[in-house]
Amino acid sequence: MNITDTEVIVDIGYKSEGVISSGEFRDSEGNMQVKVGDQVHVLMESSEERDGYVPLSFAKARKLSVWNDIESAFQNETIITAKVLEKTKGGLSVDVGIPAFLPGSQVDVRPVRNLDALVGTDIQCRIIKVNRKRGNVVVSRKAILEEEGKAQKEETLRLLQEGSVLKGTVKNLTDYGAFVELGGIDGLLHITDMSWGRITHPSEVVSVSQEIDVKVLKFDPEKERVSLGIKQLTEDPWLHVEEKYPAAGKVRGKVLNVTDYGAFVELESGVEGLVHISEMSWSKRMRHPSKIVSTGQEVEAVVLEVNQGDRRISLGLKHAMPNPWESLADRYGVGTHIEGKVRNLTDFGAFVEIEEGIDGLVHISDLSWTQRVKHPSEMLKRGQVVKAVVLSLDAENRRLSLGIKQLEPDAWETYCSNQQAGGMVSGKMVRKTAFGVFVELTEGVEGLCRISELYPDLDDRKTIPFEVGEVHEFRILKMSPADHKIGLSMRPEQEPRKAVQAGKPGKAGKQPRQQSSSPVQQSSSGSSTGATLQEMMAMKEKDRESSRK
Repeated sequence: MNITDTEVIVDIGYKSEGVISSGEFRDSEGNMQVKVGDQVHVLMESSEERDGYVPLSFAKARKLSVWNDIESAFQNETIITAKVLEKTKGGLSVDVGIPAFLPGSQVDVRPVRNLDALVGTDIQCRIIKVNRKRGNVVVSRKAILEEEGKAQKEETLRLLQEGSVLKGTVKNLTDYGAFVELGGIDGLLHITDMSWGRITHPSEVVSVSQEIDVKVLKFDPEKERVSLGIKQLTEDPWLHVEEKYPAAGKVRGKVLNVTDYGAFVELESGVEGLVHISEMSWSKRMRHPSKIVSTGQEVEAVVLEVNQGDRRISLGLKHAMPNPWESLADRYGVGTHIEGKVRNLTDFGAFVEIEEGIDGLVHISDLSWTQRVKHPSEMLKRGQVVKAVVLSLDAENRRLSLGIKQLEPDAWETYCSNQQAGGMVSGKMVRKTAFGVFVELTEGVEGLCRISELYPDLDDRKTIPFEVGEVHEFRILKMSPADHKIGLSMRPEQEPRKAVQAGKPGKAGKQPRQQSSSPVQQSSSGSSTGATLQEMMAMKEKDRESSRK
C-alpha cells in the first residue's frame, strides 16, 4: 500500500494495483484513517484499468458490508450499539454504520422531554425496520429497555419485601415526594419519609439520577405498589428526647416557622418544640410572635413539658429571662409615685405602662375625687404620659393597681375634718330627686337633704318647693367621709316637748319625756302650740272617744 495526497494505492493480487481516492479514508476533520500495511475491504468498480490502475471504492465496500450486517441484525433481532448524532424532527439521528432514525416514542419506556441530553452518547438499540432500496433504517432503544426492565423487575419482585433495604435511582421529583427506580419497578418515597426533620420540597434531600439506599415500608404485590423511606434507615431522634431535654432545662435552637399562635424551634434534626405566644414575653400585650422572633433566628428557651408519645415539646422564651414581676415590689412599693404612658382605655379604667412589659390599671373610680367619670376617655387619651400612685401589687397574678386621684388629698376628708354633726353650712341645690335634693357644699362634695328634712309639714311630700341653683342654710345631721355621704336638714332644731295631760296626771317627781318629732307648723296668728304631732294625734283620738260616750 502506498499513500499520496490524492490517492491510496492498494495491492489486490492482480497484475495491476488498485487505486482509491484518499478522500474515502479521511474523517470529518481531514485526518487519514489508514496507514501503509493496513488491510481494507474494497469494491472493484470496473475491471478496466485507468492509467494502469484498477479503480476501487472503499466507501462502497464498507456500505455494502454495513447493509449486510444491518439486515442480519434485523433478522436475528441482534442488539447493536449506535451513536446519537443529532436531534431531528420527531426523534434522533443515530449512526449504525449508516445514518438511521430513532423515533422519539422509541427512545425510552417513558416520554423523554429533553432529547438533546442524548446527543453524542452511545446507546443500545434494536433494528425494527429496514428498507435497503430507500436506504431507510429505523431503530428502537425502548425495546431494549423494556426487556431489561422485565428481567430486572422479576429479580426485584423476588427480593422485595417489607423491611428490606435496596438501592434505587431517583427518576423524578414531585411536590409530595420522589419516584425511585428499583430495577424494573418504581417505588414512591414520600416527602414525610425523607427526613425526621422539617423539609418543604424533596429537592432538599434528593436529586434526579441520584443513587440512594431506601427501606421498603409497604409492598402490595397485586398492585405492584411500593412505599419507601430514607429516614427509617436512621434512629428516631424522639426515642431519647426525655433524657436529652428534661423539663426546666435550658436549650438552644433555630426558629423554623412562625405562626399566629407561636413559633416552632428546631432543637436537632427531626426534633422541634413549640413556643406558644403566651410563653414568649412577660408582657401581656404582645399581638403576634413575629414581634419577638423571626425564621432562622437562634434562640434560647426553657423546656416546659415533654410528651414523647405525642412527639411534643413545649418551650418558653420568657422563662430564660428574668421575670420583671418578681422584683417589682422592690422597685414600686405601695405608695410609690410613678410616671407612665397610657397604653389602652377600657370601660372600667386605663392601663398605664410603667416599664417594658409592666402595665398597671387605673380603675375608673381612682381617676378623680370630685368628677363623676363615666368613661376614662373623659380624662385620659391613649399615648398620654401621666403620673400615678401605686395602690396595690400582686406579683404572682401580675396585677398592679394605680391611682391618679390619690396624688391629691381627698376633698371629702378635707371638708369633713372641718365640720361636725349639728353644725350649720351653706350649700347650693344642684339636683332634685323623688326622695330629696343634692346640695353642693364645696367643689366635689355634695350632701343629701331628704324630702322629710326640707320643711316641717310632713303631710305634704308630693312637691319640693325649691329650685335647682338656690342657696340655703342646712344643718349637718351626719357625716361618713369614707362612704362620701353627708346627711343634711333644713328643719329647725327640735325643742323639748311639754308634758301632755291625756286624762291622767303624770307621776310626781318624773319629768315629761322628750319627743324627737318635729314641732308643728305655727298657726296663722303666729303663736306656736308647743305640741308634737304625735301628741296632737293622741288628743284628737281622745276627743273622738269622749264624743262616742
